[in-house]
Amino acid sequence: MEHKLDKLTENISDIKTLIHTFNKTLENIEHRLSRLEQMDSIEHRVEVNQIDLSDIKESLQRIEEVQSTVVKEIKNHSGNGADIQHINRRLDSHLIKLARAEEDIIILKNK
Repeated sequence: MEHKLDKLTENISDIKTLIHTFNKTLENIEHRLSRLEQMDSIEHRVEVNQIDLSDIKESLQRIEEVQSTVVKEIKNHSGNGADIQHINRRLDSHLIKLARAEEDIIILKNK
């Protein structure tokens, strides 16, 4: 009888150990799932931002085309280099902003 009681106690201890191990595994899985949800959220934001950036890029290209036309007309009519420099500075500042936004997206995507 005592042997059966010891065996039962040992089985109960094994069951408790298994339950404890199961709980740890479950917590680990929940943690991984929460990280996956965060990654999905970040990837969604990156995808949305990439669409916005492509729209911005297209707009900048149209602006650049218009500005190049304006620059050609200014060169033909006035020969004033200050206007051309001003347009080039504005265009450069827009390109820098676009590059920073693309870097931010790449950083978010790598996280």
